[in-house]
Amino acid sequence: MGKISNDPDAVAAQYATSDRLSTRASVWQDTPDGRNPRRAALAAVAAADPAAYLEIGCGTGDFALSVQEALPTAHVIATDASQAMALETAGKGVLAQVARADDLPFDDASFDVVYAGWMLYHVPDLDAAIGEVRRVLRPGGTFVAATNGAEHMADLMGEAGGEPLITQFSTENGQEVLSRQFTVIEQEDFDTRARFADHASAQAYLNTFSAELAAQLPSFEGEREYRGSSSVFVAR
Repeated sequence: MGKISNDPDAVAAQYATSDRLSTRASVWQDTPDGRNPRRAALAAVAAADPAAYLEIGCGTGDFALSVQEALPTAHVIATDASQAMALETAGKGVLAQVARADDLPFDDASFDVVYAGWMLYHVPDLDAAIGEVRRVLRPGGTFVAATNGAEHMADLMGEAGGEPLITQFSTENGQEVLSRQFTVIEQEDFDTRARFADHASAQAYLNTFSAELAAQLPSFEGEREYRGSSSVFVAR
């Protein structure tokens, strides 16, 4: 099986620019019944009505900006291990800084909500990162985390001769990981769809993971959809 890297150097190279993230995000559609993991995560954050909100692994800053717009009185801080991502987020008007998820530069009990979207599979020390989340959360605070499952894009990966991407934080093991620090954990799963206009766009998506996989994808005509698998966890 394939594995998403949590090697710091490999992750730093992957997120030196926002190109890969933007390419991946552009293909995703709602589930067949109209649900969306990103909207669900935003709703979970908003329902907690935080006075202080922290995002770790903020990427391009789009989600943090959505939180800032939805909760205009909240103090919003976004962090990322990548300086490029922190700068892009700051460019959107969100307070952002460079910080590792396993070594957060904040005092104990500083935030009402912490959010980690599709990034916990990248951290070198997962338990340390979850421990840091627990430390900076105030008593009764909420941790919202989004990730993918083992079947995420497995059909596309298989067509290209690859294997499913297995991660250290996923639909399948997220409950167990979070239970080490949290007692109440809710999970919502999403059967999303990735839509590609043509073979070239599917290759471009695969190329964000592996140029070899992209080159191996058999040619096809017209539009094509592939199944995704995502989950949103809300832990307290």
